[in-house]
Amino acid sequence: MSRGRVILAKVGLDGHTTGAAVVALGLRDAGFDVINLGTHVRPEQAVAAALQEDVDVIGLSILSGAHVHLTRRVCELAREQGVDAAVVVGGTIPESDAAEMRARGAAAVFGPGTSMPTIVEAIDRLVAARRARRRADATRTGA
Repeated sequence: MSRGRVILAKVGLDGHTTGAAVVALGLRDAGFDVINLGTHVRPEQAVAAALQEDVDVIGLSILSGAHVHLTRRVCELAREQGVDAAVVVGGTIPESDAAEMRARGAAAVFGPGTSMPTIVEAIDRLVAARRARRRADATRTGA
C-alpha cells in the first residue's frame, strides 16, 4: 500500500526543476505515489489535477519570487473546489514569507537544505491527518 498520493507542480513561470525532481524521487523512493505535473503549471491546473487524482498533498516548488501569491491562489482554489489535500511549498522562501504562506493555508514550507527525512515525515503526518478526517467523515455519515 502506498504511503500517500502527492502531486508536485512547478507553478508560475519558474523553470528550475532540479529541486522538484529530487523531492519527487525521494518521495517515490519512500513509498509515495508521486504525480509530477512539470513546469509552468497554472494554479488552476494543479488544483484540478489534485481533485482528479484524489491526492493527499499538493506540493508546489517555487523559485520565481511569486511564492506568496501562487501559494495563496492554490490554497484559495483548493478550498473553493472542496479539495481535501494539504498544500506544501518548497523553494528559496524568506521566513517572513513562509509565515504568511502558512497563515493563508500552506500546511508546510520547506526552505533550502531541508532534508528528505524531514519532508517525508511532514508528508506522512499530513497524509495520516487526511486519512483520519476521511475515516471520521465515513463514520459520521454511516458510509
